Amino acid sequence: MHIMRRHGWEIAERLATPEALALRRRNLMAGALALSAGSAAVRSALAADGAPAVVPPGVAPPAVAALGAAGPLNDKYQPGRAITGEKYATTYNNYYEFDESKNVWRAAQKLPQRPWSISIGGMVAKPRSIAIDDLLKQVQLEERVYRHRCVEAWAMTVPWTGFPLSQLVKLADPLGSAKYVVFETAQDPKVMPGLDSPMYPWPYIEGVTMAEAANDLAFIATGMYGKVLPPQDGGPIRLTLPWKYGFKSAKALAKITFTDKQPLNFWQAIAPDEYGFWANVNPAVPHPRWSQARERLLGSDEMVPTVIYNGYGDFVASLYAGLQNQKLFM
Repeated sequence: MHIMRRHGWEIAERLATPEALALRRRNLMAGALALSAGSAAVRSALAADGAPAVVPPGVAPPAVAALGAAGPLNDKYQPGRAITGEKYATTYNNYYEFDESKNVWRAAQKLPQRPWSISIGGMVAKPRSIAIDDLLKQVQLEERVYRHRCVEAWAMTVPWTGFPLSQLVKLADPLGSAKYVVFETAQDPKVMPGLDSPMYPWPYIEGVTMAEAANDLAFIATGMYGKVLPPQDGGPIRLTLPWKYGFKSAKALAKITFTDKQPLNFWQAIAPDEYGFWANVNPAVPHPRWSQARERLLGSDEMVPTVIYNGYGDFVASLYAGLQNQKLFM
């Protein structure tokens, strides 16, 4: 007798992307990526669905792959739902450094994407700064399709290009005494008017444990939808933690620090009664001001049940054994 094991992320077949559409999209990407990002024809083809252009302004026309946009598909982490339309994922964004509205994608285009360096310090063998293009030469890029769940109860499913966070940790060469990885995002007051707000404790800080950083699901994204990662979605380089609420996935990474002390994260510092360090997706634990039991899918606005760990419990649940008394999911 065949026994089917349910993982918790299955959806009805009617919600899956039609095979013909998926193949057509992948064929289009493959053809486009073979050309230069500087080509007007390529830019037109890649933006055919109405999404904003994502080739960084001021960048010479190197190949798209050189900017971290292309890699082979890793289908280990099946999302169990259809990919969100690109125009929704790239025009509905939280980015308080620019504005509190969701319509920040135009303003975000002003953030320079090159040159870009990431400072690596704290409890490491040798503090240093590494340019993003040098970093991309030392990692193995791949594409993964992940669910993304915002704490505001909306969700999307995105094909990200990037590399496992563990590869960056290895390059950083942290000391054995390091217990946490702290991420600090870019601050550019020339183009980010939100930095002037006295309501927020800038810079934006996020952090994970070393064990979470070593988990293969933890990802550093440098592209999405087969293109370079647009500024409004965290370009040129961001953290992607699909089992946690979206605010944990820090955008526009500028500094990475290894420490033995648990960091106080940005939203945790603002409202400690509403946001904790862990921020794992959990439908059973409501936000103090709204339920987390259901989520709205961008594009269709369909309301669907939220799943523990956003459906990735098989890969990450063991990280939290024995921590049940802590504020795991806020």
